[in-house]
Amino acid sequence: MKSEFALAFNEVLEERGLPRDVIMAALESAMISAYHKAVGASAVQDVQVVMDFDNGNVSVFAEKEVSDTITDYRTEVLLEEARKYDPNAQIGDLVMVESTPKDFGRIAASTAKQAIQQKIRDAEKQRQFEHFSKQVNEITSGIVQAVNSRQATIGLDMKAEGIMQKKEMIPNERFRIHERIRALIVSVTDTNKGLQIELSRAHRNFLRRLLENEVPEIYHGIVEIRSIAREPGQRAKVAVSATQQGIDPVGACVGQRGVRIQAIVRELHDEKIDVIEWSPDAAVYISKAISPARVSGVYLNPSIYEHKTATVVVPEDQLSLAIGREGQNARLAAKLTGWRIDIMSISEAAAKALIKLREDPSLAALAEKEADTMARVEELLQMKSEGRILNMDDSTLIGRFVDRVERRGEADRKDEVDAHMAELKAVRDEIDPRAFDIKILDVPGIKEHILVTLSENNLETFGDLIFVVRTNPDKIMGFNGIGPKFFEEILDVVNNYEFPPMEVEETVEVAQPEEIEATAGVEVPEEVAIPEVTEVEPVEEIEVVEEPELVSEVAEPALVGSETETSDDKSFEELFRLDSLRRDKTTIEDEEDLNQLGASKKKKGKKRRGFTVEYDPDQDTDVVHYQRRKNEDDWEQW
Repeated sequence: MKSEFALAFNEVLEERGLPRDVIMAALESAMISAYHKAVGASAVQDVQVVMDFDNGNVSVFAEKEVSDTITDYRTEVLLEEARKYDPNAQIGDLVMVESTPKDFGRIAASTAKQAIQQKIRDAEKQRQFEHFSKQVNEITSGIVQAVNSRQATIGLDMKAEGIMQKKEMIPNERFRIHERIRALIVSVTDTNKGLQIELSRAHRNFLRRLLENEVPEIYHGIVEIRSIAREPGQRAKVAVSATQQGIDPVGACVGQRGVRIQAIVRELHDEKIDVIEWSPDAAVYISKAISPARVSGVYLNPSIYEHKTATVVVPEDQLSLAIGREGQNARLAAKLTGWRIDIMSISEAAAKALIKLREDPSLAALAEKEADTMARVEELLQMKSEGRILNMDDSTLIGRFVDRVERRGEADRKDEVDAHMAELKAVRDEIDPRAFDIKILDVPGIKEHILVTLSENNLETFGDLIFVVRTNPDKIMGFNGIGPKFFEEILDVVNNYEFPPMEVEETVEVAQPEEIEATAGVEVPEEVAIPEVTEVEPVEEIEVVEEPELVSEVAEPALVGSETETSDDKSFEELFRLDSLRRDKTTIEDEEDLNQLGASKKKKGKKRRGFTVEYDPDQDTDVVHYQRRKNEDDWEQW
């Protein structure tokens, strides 16, 4: 029967859910600490603890020196006592001897309690850290345990606690004690004070995870979330796109009668969510991001440097809707698209276009062409300023005028940007490619803290540094901690750095086929006459038969020679085949001759055909004469 000690030990294992070896190590460490404290032993003395779970006994063994007389019982033992544990013990040896103090069970229990609890807390904290570290940027649920003016404490799984700061809550959101809520795990940190789990309901990824939970198409990758812009508790914009043909990404997110999006709106305490379709065309994408306002035109102004600006023209009655309350709609659209957005009405855009036509010399030709339209637009703008209402045709005229001017300006700006990008490309091409293989922290001649500053500003290689110095040196001066003195040092290294000479690979000349043949001792004749081959007329009602091997070998050189008739140099194989044909008249006319030459296959049908090879002394070559059957028994040479 197991002792109470063993039962309590197993209960702790089951309650805490900890591995057995962890608790065993904690108990042994606590017992050793209790022994040292009980007897006042040295910390360097080797002490071992043996626990018997059957009877609940704890035995302590300490390393002592065998001696004739005992001066200190804590470190010395008599020879007779030592030989009970080691029969071969001698004077001066070190022997592990049982040294369990009297009433050690009570002392050990009172002393080891705090140590065991600390070990258990450390093991639990480690398990919690491993569990929640894998769930960063994922949604978890918990129960509200405490709320104050600064933060809320949320009870999570595995007896862990999460903290939600006030800024991470949805504005005007009120929590009740014992209420279950969902939140995003932002970070998990292991500190001396314990495990700190940061939670958030205001993070934009919280909305992303809610969409993944409610919309199966997003979870399975059929619909992709491209961008999210959010002001918690008020409004959010989500750009989505489909990865498969025939899928409506907006409809999939909204759901039938808005059931999917409404579930998310309720979770976010009636936060308005605009779901728009992402487009690779920046103008189309921006016009959709301004929704629910109706847009007349979007005109892009891609900047040479970082800021990209888009001018959005809307009708007069859509201006306030496009801007939104306190500029919220325009602000969210800019965050969603990554473009700086200027929103103006048609009349304001028309007035701006008139000024541009008059002052910009590059638009002089367009101004001359649009002279009549400019006069009419000025009259219409004057009428509008007087409070008179314009008809549909007049409004359309102003809109088309603005579109023509803005399109021309957009084309000019694009040409300017393209020209500048070409210049940048030319500068980059002039940089030695080896500079991009040198890490920025390995650049010689520059102080280490300056290299760290350059690395923190996204300059990864020496080539990047050279490129920025040559194209935009003011950017280097704008880095924190880099003044004129350090900039001069950087400039000196960039201008005077010398790359080692590039190694030139030695090329090995490969011998030509003619040289290989000459070294092989094969004589190549200067000219080899190739017999001419005339196309053979097909014979009617002749069965297709398999030619004997010897016939194909003999006929092949003539065909090869006919294809390479213009070549003066012949390969060794072709010459060998031609040389094998040097013989007197050899005629293959029927099946019996083929069998005598060793044909391995039996000829089928009644087909007969042959050729004759003769040596021509005048031409010093072989001539092949083919025969064609005119009738059943006669053959004709050709």
